[in-house]
Amino acid sequence: MGLILRHAHIITPTHEIRDGYIVIDENGDISEVGWEPLKNELGYDELSLDGYLVGPGFIDTHIHGFKGIDVMNASASDMVKLAKELTTRGVTSFIPTTVSAPHEDLLKVCRVVKEVMGFNDIYGARILGLHLEGPYINPEKAGAHNKDFIRDPNVTEFNQYLLESGGFIREVTIAPELRGSLDFIKYVSSKGVVVQVGHTEASYETTLKAIAYGASKATHLYNAMGSIHHRSPGAPIALLSSKEVFIELIADYIHVAPEMLKFTIDYARHDRVVLITDAISAAGLGDGDYLLGGLEVVVKDGIARLKSTGALAGSTLTMDKALKNVRALGYSLEQTFTMLSTTPAKSVGAVFKERVGLIKPGFKADLVVLNNSLDVVATFVNGNLIYKGMLPV
Repeated sequence: MGLILRHAHIITPTHEIRDGYIVIDENGDISEVGWEPLKNELGYDELSLDGYLVGPGFIDTHIHGFKGIDVMNASASDMVKLAKELTTRGVTSFIPTTVSAPHEDLLKVCRVVKEVMGFNDIYGARILGLHLEGPYINPEKAGAHNKDFIRDPNVTEFNQYLLESGGFIREVTIAPELRGSLDFIKYVSSKGVVVQVGHTEASYETTLKAIAYGASKATHLYNAMGSIHHRSPGAPIALLSSKEVFIELIADYIHVAPEMLKFTIDYARHDRVVLITDAISAAGLGDGDYLLGGLEVVVKDGIARLKSTGALAGSTLTMDKALKNVRALGYSLEQTFTMLSTTPAKSVGAVFKERVGLIKPGFKADLVVLNNSLDVVATFVNGNLIYKGMLPV
């Protein structure tokens, strides 16, 4: 049986519909979106969302963990639990992300992702594949990665990851100044894998070459990158000035100052900016001691840092908080939802492949429902009401 969501304030986000409806068919697809009134000729169930805001579900393309679950040591059941837990924060799709680790450990994560991708009844946020953030990064810009496991890119090794994951590697982060990187970027991008530039000290010129060879995304811009200098612009400026490159930003006001967030969004525009959390297992749990890739992490006042060096170690950000932070900078709901859903989906080809990131006929009914305070009150994935928080139904 289908479902009609009625009298909602809908952000598609290409249009804003103040009193609208969304028709969801029995397959979990959106079949119609419009302005009230609607005659229910199909006899579908109805749910009034008068007073609530509905947008496309959040898509987090860079996340290491949440609520005590770490992607690096998660079992298949843990990954399913992670998918379920993320819907409480409005996430309807995500890409679990690794850190640099021994080859066998990364193979294990690949196998878990392959196993979970084979499930048809997860009933949580949909998993879009795996993001290998490392091991092919610059050890001088390791951040919270263990330098012992960082190495030069290796096509043979990557092909093992691709095989063991069942072909579900979606993204790879690479430092383009490493030996063999440019040929590696060309090969990996030819396989349909999104190549990101990150954890790098690459020059402006080397970064432009990486983009020419197929890199199309920046891993958490500014963080773990060479600094910007007026005589040596470096990777950040090359990535910003290349209009075909998508830009990841961690909108927690910690990794990037609010003023710099606003500058970057204003320059790159919301159709290039991909808001991510880079969250670790501590997200959603509070202050304390944690592990990330085997390294000790201390979370204090919501800020995660390596115990050994004090370097930032991912974040405790959630996508619903990112929404509020970006809205506070003055961006419209349409622009904000674009950066939280549509642009993330476009950056990994999910708009066309999985048909997510927009409220539009033919797309999956992956939706987040918010109250006037922008708190998540419900989350639908594939038309199923997965999270029913404060929604009075």
